[in-house]
Amino acid sequence: MARKHRLSGRKEDVVQELELVPHLLYEPEYETGILWIKFNRPERLNACAGGTERKSTLAKVGEYMRAGDDDPKIRFIVLTGIGRAFSAGVDVRGNPGEDFGGPFIGATRQEGPDATRQGFLYATTKLIKDINYIRKPTIAMMNGVAAGFGMDMALACDIRYGCENTRFITYQQVGQIIENGGTYWLPKMAGIGRALEFAFTGFLDAERAYQWGILNKLVPSENLEAEVRALCGQMLKSPPITQWINKRNMRHALDSNLETTAVLTSNAAYILGSSEDAKEARNALMERRDPVFKGV
Repeated sequence: MARKHRLSGRKEDVVQELELVPHLLYEPEYETGILWIKFNRPERLNACAGGTERKSTLAKVGEYMRAGDDDPKIRFIVLTGIGRAFSAGVDVRGNPGEDFGGPFIGATRQEGPDATRQGFLYATTKLIKDINYIRKPTIAMMNGVAAGFGMDMALACDIRYGCENTRFITYQQVGQIIENGGTYWLPKMAGIGRALEFAFTGFLDAERAYQWGILNKLVPSENLEAEVRALCGQMLKSPPITQWINKRNMRHALDSNLETTAVLTSNAAYILGSSEDAKEARNALMERRDPVFKGV
């Protein structure tokens, strides 16, 4: 039976319940403002369970991240894995003994020549969009290998911290191309030449990923969690609403032009200038104290 987690609502009399599944952990840490979402199938290198089903990993990653985005006590969302892998992506071998059916081929409940396309559209493509649209800072803490769609999920996060065990592996081993998350983000992060080199070889180690700008920071594995916590501690000092709008503007600007970007930033200026958090930031600076932000 799936467990339930009670989410703190925006009003004191509002309580939400989140259905939890054993292959994906939801661990809010309210004292630090961090939500830890952890892939939890270490015996399968954290391969995703299921396809489009309601309790599959693909559905639950998006659900968990949206729940953290809506929780006012959460400031940052960290995606990571249990054991020696971040995530090996979708489980092409299937999920015997679980409530998910056979191997992942997109839409496991549909038939016909268009079923796979529809399955990807409503499962993997939807999840990449969900991750990209989260307003709060998202961090991939890459404790190990990220293969296939595991790599795509990490690339969709805002920030990636890795260690010597981090590896990126494409879909070559199953005869497939890099999917939407990787195809979109890799050329933007690394440049087209490096992205194609990776696409042609199918493997990228931690050091080259850091040199190419895919990893924000590369640290020893024993320091990885401490470094991610330190990063979140630094980000706590900035107004959350400023972080959210900066994120949205920059992501839109990637596919836009200077004029549209100018409109986006101009529209946000008054909202930020008149927000309670902006006033608190200015007061804290003048009073030489740590600010206390409310996200408004």
